[in-house]
Amino acid sequence: MLNTLTRLLDDAGISLPEHQKAQLVAYVDMLNKWNKAYNLTSVRDPNEMLVRHIMDSIVVEPHLNGSRFIDVGTGPGLPGVPLAIVRPDSHFTLLDSLGKRVRFLRQVQHELKLENITPVQSRVEAFPAEPPFDGVISRAFASLSDMVNWCHHLPGEQGRFYALKGQRPDDEITALPAGFAVEEIVRLSVPRLDGERHLVILKANRT
Repeated sequence: MLNTLTRLLDDAGISLPEHQKAQLVAYVDMLNKWNKAYNLTSVRDPNEMLVRHIMDSIVVEPHLNGSRFIDVGTGPGLPGVPLAIVRPDSHFTLLDSLGKRVRFLRQVQHELKLENITPVQSRVEAFPAEPPFDGVISRAFASLSDMVNWCHHLPGEQGRFYALKGQRPDDEITALPAGFAVEEIVRLSVPRLDGERHLVILKANRT
């Protein structure tokens, strides 16, 4: 699996130290094992996990600004865990409402010795952002409007929303509520992943 990951990273033009690659592979191995009992992801093949979970997450990293992030609706830690591995100087709060997912994340934190993640079981509307975050990341929300409506209290004054999407979500952008604007739309290139991927970066227009 390490050789496959190395080839994918080479195809994407991403260079990582060996210990980070080993951590990413160990995470996939844990996810694959836990998935058989807890159904954490619909992806069953570890090599497919490397593409759809690992690469699909870490291609976002160059576009993140700040050092404190929250991954809302993280599920089994996506994209938060891969991002935390490749960005060790930043901290990632991993928020999910389901206990089985958070238990898995705590085991990941323990086994991979990830000191820069904090798994939290909570609904997003009940979670206090103290202090506020530099970035709110998610690939879980059905729409951009849902994301900003549920997460509006999480970013700081200069904070941003980072939404991982498939096709460019022009209809969702048009439907954004007043007070929020698109700062940038990045077309992401993920080796061996079928279909389009986009990162939509949003900001609040504070008065």
